[in-house]
Formats: sequence, C-alpha cells, structure tokens
Amino acid sequence: MLFKNGLVFTDSGVFRRLDVRTNGDRIAEIGENLPENGEEVKDLSGKKLVPGFIDIHTHGCGGCDFCDATPEAYQTMADTYLKAGVTTVLGTSMTLPVDQLLKIFTAYREFADHQTHGARMVGINMEGPFISAAKKGAHIAEYVVPADFETFQKLNEASGGRIRQVDVAPEIPGNLDFIRKASEVCTVCVAHTAGGYEEAMAAYAAGAASNTHLYNAMSGFSHRAPGVVGAVFDSDTFAEIICDGFHINPAVIRATFREMGDDRLCLISDSLRAAGCPNGVYELGGQQVHVQDGKATLENGTIAGSVIDSRIAVERAIAFGVGEETALKAATINPARAIRLDREIGSITVGKLADLLVVSDCQYRSLEEIYQGGVRQ
Repeated sequence: MLFKNGLVFTDSGVFRRLDVRTNGDRIAEIGENLPENGEEVKDLSGKKLVPGFIDIHTHGCGGCDFCDATPEAYQTMADTYLKAGVTTVLGTSMTLPVDQLLKIFTAYREFADHQTHGARMVGINMEGPFISAAKKGAHIAEYVVPADFETFQKLNEASGGRIRQVDVAPEIPGNLDFIRKASEVCTVCVAHTAGGYEEAMAAYAAGAASNTHLYNAMSGFSHRAPGVVGAVFDSDTFAEIICDGFHINPAVIRATFREMGDDRLCLISDSLRAAGCPNGVYELGGQQVHVQDGKATLENGTIAGSVIDSRIAVERAIAFGVGEETALKAATINPARAIRLDREIGSITVGKLADLLVVSDCQYRSLEEIYQGGVRQ
C-alpha cells in the first residue's frame, strides 16, 4: 500500500509531508512524491500518519484482566486495545502467590504462541510480588516477597521467555543483587518502593532502567529529600506516567515533561478490566475496585489503576498542555525503547512493522483508520 500526501510523524519526532510505502507487514519506503507501483493508494491529504500506540503497563480492558488467564480474556483484551489504536501491549500481572502467577504466565504463553489477531501481546510486565508492602497501592501485602532470581527464571520459562519488564523495590535486602541478574534478561523498573533517592540511584547503578508509574507508590520530590522522583530527574532512566487526570495533577504532568524532555517518559494506561466499561464494581488482584465517572478506587479510597487507553492518554496529555509530538513519542518510540523492542516497532521507519494510525482529529479524540502489520483493522 502507498500512503500519499500525509503529514507523517517521522522517526526524528517531527511531522513532515511524506509518502510511505508498505510491503507485506513492513514499511518498505519513505520519501517525497513516491511513484505508484500498481498497489493500493491511500490519499492522506489533510490527515496525519502516526505509529501504532504501545502500552507497556495495562492490566486489562473490556471486562477482562490479564490475570483471568483464559484465551477468551486475552483475545477480548487484544481486540479492545486494537480498536483504540494500541497495536502492541505488555499484559501486566498483579502481586499474587507464585503458584498462581505460574498458571497465569503459562496460560499467557499458550495464547501468545497461537495469537492471530488483535493487539500484539508481546510480553509480560511483572508488577509484583517483588515490591514493598509499605507502598503496595492496590496490591495485596500478604503476597509480597523479596525478589528471588530462581523464582523469576521459573516464571519467565513459564511465559515462554516473554517477561519484558519486572518491577522491584530496591531497598529490600537482596533486591539489588536480583536487579543485577534480572537486568540481563529484561527491563527492571523501580516500583512500589519505600526507598528514597539513594536506593533508587543504587538500583540504576545495578541495572534498573525504568520506573513504574512516576509519582505513584514512591517517595516524592522535595528540596531536602529528592526521593525516587528526584532520582528519576537526576538519571537517564525511563519513567512511566499516567495521564488520566486523577493519578497526577495536569500542572505536574506539564512540569514533568518540561523537566524530563521528550525521550524518557512513557505514557501508560495502567488500565483495569473496567476500561471501556460503565461505572460499577470490578475486581483487581483479588480486591474490589469501584469505578465512578472515570476514577477507579479501592474501598479505602486508594486509586487503583485507570479506565483509559493509550489514545485517551495522548488526547489528555495534549489537552493538559503537552506538545503533540512529545505526547506521541511517549506513546510510541519511548515505550518501545524502554522494553528493548525499538528495532521492530515504535516509529515509522523503513524495515519496522507497518503499525500505522490515520488521524484527522488534531486532538486525538478519534482515529480514522488503524493498520497493524500493514493490514487495515
């Protein structure tokens, strides 16, 4: 297929008027005024072409959760994500007993080995049980355990080698050694931690390269105690950020993007099974979650994930004052880099998968067309 006359979000992070040719599931050619070669031609005059969104932290949507551990649940999730322009996903687990996680990861592997359609569920974001009970958020404290590399290896084997991100509280004795080992396998995130600046910097030195939902379930930033947030600012690590308007005040979102620039922040949904569903009571990791007017909370009022998707995250980031190009990088190439898949996905680049979104609404309230691997969905 040949996409002509559109504003293309290039891999340099800016829009340019270019043509894009696909061949099979890949991007084959990018340039000005490309000649037609007899293929289908899509005129994008007045429209934009952007990469498919990538969500590296999402528990569920469409009434289903990653921990449901059924092919029907995974397929429903994959189909729901794709309708929102999310072409690649990391299914995210909760803090649960290891035996239960083994069953979940095995069920995911069986689905992933044979998946044929829907958002590409390329791996697992293992959020727990190697976290701090003091900063558990919506996780269950009794299932929290110190990080153990042998346990991690068993879980990774059960997943078919698809754990792409693991969350760790670095202040717990022994967890730094785990970070050194696990960082050779996947991306390690500082997460759900009661530690401060020094503990976070030690984690980065040990190999941690990212941070889970910045500001949430971690020590904050002040002029005398910079905390984990200060360590993120003072490092070159990635950081996830939730732009639903509840987890972080829009003024803080704007300030964070100004501080960190456009190369390190990753827009995530941290979505629950309630995403795309009406108000009501839902389940997350064995606990009840109450959803009312877009806000999800536990019984005690703790915020418990979101009900947005990546398209909504981009829409709200732009509405909050983040530049369009910056928001797009945070939903595409940055998460691809964070999980070490940027050679395959994340930008409109020759040789990468042809995951493409046609946009005619500059506020990203809707998507006109969605292509995954060169095929219109």
